[in-house]
Amino acid sequence: MNIGILGTGFGAYHAKLFAEMEGVKRIVIFGRNEAKLDKLKEELGVEITTSIEEILTDPSLDLIDICLPSDLHSTYAIQALKSGKHVFCETPVCLNHEDAWAMRRAEDCSGKRIMVNQFIKFDHAYTYLYESVHSGQYGKLLHVSLKRETAPLWGDLGLGKIAANLMIHELDMITWLLGNPPLSSVWGSSSGKDGQALVHADFDTSQVSAEIIVSSQMPESYPFTVGYEAYFEQAKLVFHEVDYPDGKVEATLYEYGPAGKQEIVLDQGNPYEKSLRYALQSFTDGTPSIISLEHAANAAEAAFEITRKLS
Repeated sequence: MNIGILGTGFGAYHAKLFAEMEGVKRIVIFGRNEAKLDKLKEELGVEITTSIEEILTDPSLDLIDICLPSDLHSTYAIQALKSGKHVFCETPVCLNHEDAWAMRRAEDCSGKRIMVNQFIKFDHAYTYLYESVHSGQYGKLLHVSLKRETAPLWGDLGLGKIAANLMIHELDMITWLLGNPPLSSVWGSSSGKDGQALVHADFDTSQVSAEIIVSSQMPESYPFTVGYEAYFEQAKLVFHEVDYPDGKVEATLYEYGPAGKQEIVLDQGNPYEKSLRYALQSFTDGTPSIISLEHAANAAEAAFEITRKLS
């Protein structure tokens, strides 16, 4: 497969991963920083360009990988589809309902597909939760609580942006796990801090309840942290991951059941790489995808609703 990548931020990481995959024959990267492009060309052996149009109109490219700012995703995804190319898009897939609708319509008309980097679905801890729920090995799921916490390191993650730009991964998980449960309540606070927020969202059905807690206003000494607690009829799962500034990662998943506390050994594979590989295989085979535009749009629509309730 021949791939055009738009952007040299996350795009550089995507290029590195794609360059190591069998079946990827050609990679062309668009960017505006020529020094960064030259470095990527030297390190990865990829082609480079400062023209988006050159990539979009290249008839030999099969896939356009969009790693541009989120407000540009819809524009270039639609152009790529009209040019007869598949699209792989970073999260969040878009930032408003109108763009989500336009992308869906363009996909339907093009005969091509959009997939979105919902990499949380390839993280072993979250895959284990999904499989546990759907296999029924612990009985019915009763309640799940997911969290994501960070110091203010990633730009504006205030009340107007935190749902789409930070909570989106937990929303990906909730909508995949529970099939778009209704949003029952939202609470949020900025504590008077620009670009920072703490948000709590509840989702409830007659069978199960779920909550997401995200914060972008942790103290600067606080490491990036994610996790969940899942209550089943016959057990509880507790996942906790801490990513330290020096690159060290500590991740544990415990099962508390009739036999006592048991550690679930986690696969250390890169969920980002797994997501890209999965997308390439799905594009090639034409098989149904758990990272389709429809899946991503469900999570995005939940983010838009949360943002409306916080405004």
